[in-house]
Amino acid sequence: MSIMSLRLPDSLHERAREIAKRDGTSINQLIATALAEKLSALDTVEYLKARGASGSRKEFLRVLGEVPPRPPISGDEPI
Repeated sequence: MSIMSLRLPDSLHERAREIAKRDGTSINQLIATALAEKLSALDTVEYLKARGASGSRKEFLRVLGEVPPRPPISGDEPI
């Protein structure tokens, strides 16, 4: 574990305190979880960009062309 000093605006600190208390956790745990979620989202974006760059539009259209025509599932109809 590492120790990190963090400067927060008073309003953000107070809000974090309120949410942590409501959730029955510590501010430290709340911030660690929030940071983990943010890093995961950023990693996902990078992963998807890399996967997209390795794809082939021609191959995508070929595979899409193999899908049989069917009416949309209820609720998925065009507006």
